[in-house]
Amino acid sequence: MIHSLFFINNSGDIFIEKHWKSVIPRSVCDYFLDAQRKVDYSSNISPVIATPHHILISIHRSGLYFVAVTTGEIPPLFVIEFLHRVVDNFIDYFNDCTESLLKEHIVVVYELLDEMLDNGFPLATESNILKELIKPPNFLRTIANTVTGRNNVSSTLPTGQLSNVPWRRFGVKYTNNEAYFDAIEEVDAIIDKSGSVVSAEIQGYIDCCVKLSGMPDLCLSFVNPTLFDDVSFHPCIRFKRWESEKVLSFIPPDGNFRLMSYHIGAQNMVNIPIFVRHHISFKELIGGKLEIQIGAKQLMGKNLENIFIEMIMPKNVLNVNLVPNQGKYTFDSVTKLLVWDVGKMEIHQGKSLPTVKGNIVLQSGAPIPDSNPNILVKFNISQFAISGLKVNRLDMYGEKYKPFKGVKYMTKAGNFQVRT
Repeated sequence: MIHSLFFINNSGDIFIEKHWKSVIPRSVCDYFLDAQRKVDYSSNISPVIATPHHILISIHRSGLYFVAVTTGEIPPLFVIEFLHRVVDNFIDYFNDCTESLLKEHIVVVYELLDEMLDNGFPLATESNILKELIKPPNFLRTIANTVTGRNNVSSTLPTGQLSNVPWRRFGVKYTNNEAYFDAIEEVDAIIDKSGSVVSAEIQGYIDCCVKLSGMPDLCLSFVNPTLFDDVSFHPCIRFKRWESEKVLSFIPPDGNFRLMSYHIGAQNMVNIPIFVRHHISFKELIGGKLEIQIGAKQLMGKNLENIFIEMIMPKNVLNVNLVPNQGKYTFDSVTKLLVWDVGKMEIHQGKSLPTVKGNIVLQSGAPIPDSNPNILVKFNISQFAISGLKVNRLDMYGEKYKPFKGVKYMTKAGNFQVRT
């Protein structure tokens, strides 16, 4: 399974390493660092790199690379999922996953890795189980451990580890029983010059916050479960019932967890809730002209928030001089990245559409770019399911509880490309 794990920052420095079955030298990461130097973006690095004696499997999150090293063939998605679980638990413990935070809580980091992997094989990856084993760091506990020389590891085994439901502990009690379900959807689409959708896919997640006493048994059904082209479930889901009835039946973990993730392919019609009008041209001696205008379609009646327009300009662009009528823009002369932070756009705002226009300054003597840059549009929409996914009902079996205080739905849409 996993022999070693390396944490690498964007500069290529290894700041944390952990070994299980055997100590593998840091030099094995040279293969990964070579691949890092050959790509322009971190997302372009191959997640699986084969070397003569090892296999490197990596992910990139929170500006850091997490590289697992194995000596034999293994399902790469299995390792990738485990690495994401590691980062999720770090964020749950430290509220973020940055290099400075991991160094500050280095002892807790190693304690978590010791519990999550046993001789290189995943053991405990659920957050609520880990918190019974290793107490989350806080100011008072840190001082007490420093004075007494103790650590955060509990002396007793979590009760859930001894049952058929290892993701939930026994004896959970709440005064107010409630459960919240957040549906989050991300749209990745490509739009051509005329505004037609070339391709569009939706990646969705259902995140839960369950605070129920005892051992509740929940059943969640959808109005249109046939929308899903591919699904990935939390281990608590009874998969056979999903296959036969398309119903999510499960005993939930206590607290926050991701119930499922799903994928909706390009064959389903996706109505993009935003449009972009653009004009980009380059001329010799004069430079270039840029004008971008965005607007919201009336299909949904929802406001768009956190709108960002990103463009990677050609290498021979020296600078841009733009004037936006809403928000602000930045241009990095090194990476050639132009970012327009539009902010919030209301459907019925009763004023002109957000527009940015101005001149593009080219390097003297540089050739005219042979192609126009792509426009990347990012935005958020609250309380809106762009896929049309609808929840039918949520039932609970077992003990009688007070009615749920509510079911909360949040939907986020974004990330599509406009080809100019």
